[in-house]
Amino acid sequence: MIPNSAGPACRVDRERDGGHPWSLVTANLEALLTALYVLVDDHVVPSGPPGPGRPKQLSDSELVCLAVAQVLLGARSEHHWLRLCYARLGHLFPYLPRQPGYHKRLKAAGPLLAAAMDFLARETPSWHDQVRLIDATPVPCGASRETVKRSELAGQAGYGYCAAHSRWYWGLKLYLLTAPDGMPAAWCLASPKLGEREVAAELLAHAARTGALRPGLTLIGDKGFAGRDFEDLVTSDFKMSLIRPGRRGEAPRHGSIGWIRQWIESDCDTLKGQLDLERHGGRTTEGLYARVAQRLLAMAAAIWHNWATDAPVKRSLTAYDH
Repeated sequence: MIPNSAGPACRVDRERDGGHPWSLVTANLEALLTALYVLVDDHVVPSGPPGPGRPKQLSDSELVCLAVAQVLLGARSEHHWLRLCYARLGHLFPYLPRQPGYHKRLKAAGPLLAAAMDFLARETPSWHDQVRLIDATPVPCGASRETVKRSELAGQAGYGYCAAHSRWYWGLKLYLLTAPDGMPAAWCLASPKLGEREVAAELLAHAARTGALRPGLTLIGDKGFAGRDFEDLVTSDFKMSLIRPGRRGEAPRHGSIGWIRQWIESDCDTLKGQLDLERHGGRTTEGLYARVAQRLLAMAAAIWHNWATDAPVKRSLTAYDH
């Protein structure tokens, strides 16, 4: 993927900075992809002898970079993306697959994309912040009754109500745990029929097992996470503090925290608006997982690179969307 002139520059800066792949200080898409390629190739993709059969013409590290660039540039479909990529980024990739091959590789790359996102999060200063934000947002998967009856997602998806937009939808819900700058720390997809507190409890348990949560942190959520059992779980089992808005009839808790809640609501807005979360195009469980991970990774990569370039707004994507 990386031209000869870019590769050595990445490695020189990485060695100078003590092993961190802060490749180029320029905040643009090519600099982001170059730095991301070095990090994923060195730290995320398993090393070892190649497996049997013909070697891959498109490496796993290059696939990760293609997946991130597709979302950041807002390509409507895989056909559209590959046509755009030849013109916009063809000089970075010695080989670009055709649509069927890219679709097959991307669909199977969900765990790799999630692993890359987890590594980026741990390399970002906000990982050590004392605050975590939790929220849930709808991920529609179909708009017709025929889709509901025939979809492979029928066993996992269900009908849910989106109070923010006063509408019903059929699909899943994305539960997202982030740092204050929007960096995803943990996430999961669940049926909207399940209670938010029950799913959030499972997500927090997973995050604690993987080190994304630690005792002493402050967890901020909305009114959907109100409840004595959930609050006892957060404070007693996970040894964290829970801050949420007070419900009607409750004694005042923490005053107005709307300005803090706006942080994670802005994360969901970025995923839906700039990264087209609701137009993911996933039709199978494997494909949906990969496409949601693809969008979360794109946001994580932008935040990670904005820290490296000392950008004033860490969640801004404007330097990478053209």
